[in-house]
Formats: sequence, structure tokens, C-alpha cells
Amino acid sequence: MPARFLDRSQAGRELARALEVNRDRSDALVLALPRGGIPIGAEVAQELHLPLDVFVVRKLGVPGHEELAMGAIASNGVRVLDRELIHSLRISEDSIAQVCERELAEVARREQCYRVFPPKPIAGKAVILVDDGLATGSTMLAAIRAVRQHKPVSVTVAVPVAAAETAALFRSIADEFIVLYIPEQFRSVGMWYEDFTQITDDQVRSLLWETDRVNAG
Repeated sequence: MPARFLDRSQAGRELARALEVNRDRSDALVLALPRGGIPIGAEVAQELHLPLDVFVVRKLGVPGHEELAMGAIASNGVRVLDRELIHSLRISEDSIAQVCERELAEVARREQCYRVFPPKPIAGKAVILVDDGLATGSTMLAAIRAVRQHKPVSVTVAVPVAAAETAALFRSIADEFIVLYIPEQFRSVGMWYEDFTQITDDQVRSLLWETDRVNAG
């Protein structure tokens, strides 16, 4: 099956067109999940003349099989756990606590690393949460719950690609859900990009800084 998007930047430009109604909206704020969501968010924010900020969320991997998500944790400690999976794999509460502690430390590191400007206020904003795609959606679910603690007026989730079951879930959770492509056979986010190169911390900082500079000008 051919890839749907050339790279994250191209996907972000396509996503911006789907979010055109938000152009120059004074109360809108784009929050991108690092690292892969940052190039998406940068294109959306620059194209629509909206402010961009980072919102750090980390997947909680199953011990010994870290690629399999048993949940996610956000910067203010909000966590989402897949209790059905945890029960089926007999993962202990101590193991969960250890994974949460490790990933929360990484959340704190990224918060410090990516903070090229003070956090943009979320209260009273129409938040647009973006990422490069949704597989299980655990990280995005944690992001929504954490963002809503800041009392935005609405939360829109916007992604280039998503698994069908996950898309159905977010249509019922988000105030608005925007997705460009829902493959019949999803498999993984990366297979729908020709170039899915990992984004570095330096690239995250650079994209945040450049978007802030462009919008300020």
C-alpha cells in the first residue's frame, strides 16, 4: 500500500486546509504533542496564523515490551491506563508505578528542554491538539484530560491519519475531531508516511522558535 503523506510537513499543510475555519481566530491555540506532532503543529500554526505551543505526553510502555502501550502520562501527572490490557498481562501496580515514575521524569526533562518561551495560557482558549497520527490514541487521550483541567472553551483533535476504532473513540470524546485519512488496514502511523524520520529535541526547539517568530512578524 502506498504512503498517504510525503512527510510530516506536507501532512501538516493538508491538515491546515481542513482547519481553515480557524484562520486568524483570536482565541485559538495549537498544542502539538512531541516529538512527531511538532512539525504538524508548526505547519498548521504558521498557515493559519495561530499561536503554537508544545504539550508533553508520554506513552507508558508494557515492561519488557515497551512498544506496546498500556497507557500514557501527561505533564501535570494526568495518566490514562488500559486496565483491560494490564489485567490480561498481569502487570503489577508496582511495575506500573515504576514506568510512570520513569516517564514522568522524561516528561519533566522535555518540558525544560522544549520551553523556548513561557507556556501559552490554555484557559478560555479553543485548543487544537495535533499529532502525526493516532494508533491506540492513549497519549492523545491523556492530553485531552490534562488540557481540560486548564478549562479551555473547546478541544479539537486534528491528525493526518488514525485507526478506524480510535477515530470512532475520539469523535465521541473531543468537541471536534478532524482526520484526513482512515485506512482500512492501519498497522502503524509510520507506514502512511514516505519519510517518518524521528524528530530530535533540537528540531522541536527550532520549530517552536521559528513558528513563534513567524507569527510575531
